[in-house]
Amino acid sequence: MIFPILTSCIIFIIWLSYEISKSRRKDEAPIKEFWAKERLANNTQKKPLDDIDYITIPIEKLPVDILADDPQISEYLDILHSLSETPIANFTGISNTDLKLKYGAPNLDLLSRYDQSYTVLARTLNKWAEYLYDKDYVKEARQVLEFAVSTKTDISASYRLLCKIYREERSPEKIKELYPIADSITSATQKTIVRILQESEL
Repeated sequence: MIFPILTSCIIFIIWLSYEISKSRRKDEAPIKEFWAKERLANNTQKKPLDDIDYITIPIEKLPVDILADDPQISEYLDILHSLSETPIANFTGISNTDLKLKYGAPNLDLLSRYDQSYTVLARTLNKWAEYLYDKDYVKEARQVLEFAVSTKTDISASYRLLCKIYREERSPEKIKELYPIADSITSATQKTIVRILQESEL
């Protein structure tokens, strides 16, 4: 009686050890793959930046004259004017490793500055639009948001407010035009944004 039980215990221990070892190897594989990719990226030489989709702020097409004397609006406009003099690029959802592989490790700091400028731009546009909307400048808020969305912002609040404005203006069909942009977003908020569009059409 003791022998079968002992045999079963030994078999169970061997099986458990195998499963633990297999699980550990499975967990370590992505880590090894990441570091191999990172080493390759760090050794990638500097490459041209010609194919970057730089963002230009169309100051002349935005409602910069509305509430221009308002201190809050003035702050937003100062930021936009400052940003308009610097390169801006949206790398949201793209890892530093992938940026180094594509453009070379020596360009990472420069690309990070471009992306940081975009982050400031997207946040400023969202705040500006919300402020205009709260002051009953709905059409102007829409103009700001439509530009923000055209840059593939991943700020879900921008899509939510723009959808709200489209419904208020009785143009819900325009919500459908936002899907291709939402589908192209690679950040963690992509699913949230798509859900906002879907709920806004109901």
